[in-house]
Amino acid sequence: MAPTIAIVGAGPCGLTLARLLECKGVDYVVYERDESEASNRRGGSLDIHTQTGQLALKEAGLFDEFKKHARYEDMSFTIANQQGERVFRKDAGQGRDAPEIDRILLRQILLDSIPKEKVRWNHVLKSVTLEQDGHHILQFTNGSSASGFKLVVGADGAWSKVRPSITPAKPQYSGNHYIESRINPESPHYPTMVSKIGAGSFMCLGSSKEIVTQRQGNGSYRIYLGVTVPEDFVRGGTVNLEDTESARRLFLSSEYFGNWAEELKDLIRYSEDFRSWPLYYMDPETLRWDSVPGLTLVGDAAHLAVPNGEGVNCAMADALSLASKIATYGTDALNRAVAEYEEDMFRRGVEHIKDGLQMATLIRHKDGPDALISFFKTAMENAAQASA
Repeated sequence: MAPTIAIVGAGPCGLTLARLLECKGVDYVVYERDESEASNRRGGSLDIHTQTGQLALKEAGLFDEFKKHARYEDMSFTIANQQGERVFRKDAGQGRDAPEIDRILLRQILLDSIPKEKVRWNHVLKSVTLEQDGHHILQFTNGSSASGFKLVVGADGAWSKVRPSITPAKPQYSGNHYIESRINPESPHYPTMVSKIGAGSFMCLGSSKEIVTQRQGNGSYRIYLGVTVPEDFVRGGTVNLEDTESARRLFLSSEYFGNWAEELKDLIRYSEDFRSWPLYYMDPETLRWDSVPGLTLVGDAAHLAVPNGEGVNCAMADALSLASKIATYGTDALNRAVAEYEEDMFRRGVEHIKDGLQMATLIRHKDGPDALISFFKTAMENAAQASA
């Protein structure tokens, strides 16, 4: 007999839902594209927020375990202009409670909290089809299939294979790319990184471009070069990221970061392992559909947004909301639970997407960091007034 619920995707969102269902005694199975638990070792650092991600972890009984690994010292945040002048600083502990944790570590905490047999590795979803009895068949690229579930939850990210069975909406290219790289502790530039940048996140803005550094749990730094380029910038051959030296020369040219401060160009000179991250989002106007019996979406599969610091938090809030509705109405009234969850998710998702688009506009503003700093100061003042 099939489990009651199938979750497609074992990222933080899908696994948060799995853990919450485990706590509530609801039968489920998770299908994940990675070949094994050790396969996916990539992913940056995530800041986990009080009213969303942290709340979900508390409900899941994992908050104490999270705190053992959370990096409160990395909540600091610095903004600089393209000359390297530090123009805004927010120290750790100043303002919101949003400690950092590496994505792979958060995922491991969640994986360790559910029975190993609940996760089916090496299951890349190919399609979802509807059976005559009203159940959905999951067909995988490894030739296997699964069916008989009362509910299939698409937690399968930006390019969800569950989504087309619910809505025709598709991700749109934002016009922007991040080129991701890293500087490891073995790098000759690492001591300079520690002394000049230190803990937390460091964002440099200017000429409608950005350079962002983010310290990771192992002490290494992730570097993100934010550029406005065509969608096929990498695939079309403008830059070959596998040729590291050629990629460096391009990004150090006057077309990109050649006129930036030497300190900032060193972040490119000493970076290794360039990777492309084109930024996509869902049109917020399309985040609304008539509930489909037996199917729903959570996280990026539902409301993909450009980065704004809220993605994983919004996704974990989805998981908490859906699990709570299922617990309230029971597995014999899943359609009602899903319909109420989706109303909650639509509101949260639209706000998330719009916030991301606003943040992207501020980051790429012609005035460099001034627009973003003004936004942050206003937000801090409003928060202070609200708590007074």
